[in-house]
Amino acid sequence: MLEKRVISFVALIAVTIGTIFVDWLCGIAVAAFIAVGLHEFFAMLEHKGIRAYRCFGLAVGLLIPFSITFRFESTKGWELLFIILSLLMLILMQFRSRQNSGVTVGISATLFGVIYVSWFFSFLIRIRYLPGGLGLLAAVLLITKLGDIGAYLVGVRFGKRPLLPSISPKKSAEGAVAGLVFSLAGAFISRPFLNFSGPHLAALGIVLGIIGQLGDLSESLVKRDCQVKDSGSILPGMGGILDEMDSLLFTAPVFYFYISTILK
Repeated sequence: MLEKRVISFVALIAVTIGTIFVDWLCGIAVAAFIAVGLHEFFAMLEHKGIRAYRCFGLAVGLLIPFSITFRFESTKGWELLFIILSLLMLILMQFRSRQNSGVTVGISATLFGVIYVSWFFSFLIRIRYLPGGLGLLAAVLLITKLGDIGAYLVGVRFGKRPLLPSISPKKSAEGAVAGLVFSLAGAFISRPFLNFSGPHLAALGIVLGIIGQLGDLSESLVKRDCQVKDSGSILPGMGGILDEMDSLLFTAPVFYFYISTILK
């Protein structure tokens, strides 16, 4: 299992390094991750018996990263307009259906998937397009994923106290603390990209470390509700793409809004 996990991890690193240096190529890679992540999300819903609008959700979910990548935003607040139009489209589609049972859950779950997976993860593209975006993207990836790695390694080896057994029985308090320490280390490693003072880096590492673990736990909550162990099996030894996206789904938008505020 460890060997398979290492191979999958190296493959993800290779994809990241191979795409991060070209902004539009980075956008395409993010869109590909979103496509697979949405597919896994809707598959989990189907496992639970929820009839979501999979094709519509995938189409809308891909329009978001592509519109950001190729600068198709029509207005400053286009995301809200886009979500409202998507809701109206889903309702209009339902008017043609003879089966109305579970429509509220289906529409809500579809929109939740689009926002949770597509919109949140698309903030990685926005970060890449900021001034100095290459370094900023490298920073958020380092801080977030080092936290994931630290939580996993220490949790597996030394984890004794369950963190939230009702949500994720395998996560431990020791792993959570280690993840926070590793995120903190990631923040200081990212100093050349961020040019922040020591206390500023420490605060950023702690905040993103906590938010990243909340993202991980949130996806565990979804999996628990859908009664699945992993979101998928595309990454041997690691599970699905969504399992690897989960922490970034929360840290990317927080980091973007924080950095974009500083850069004003």
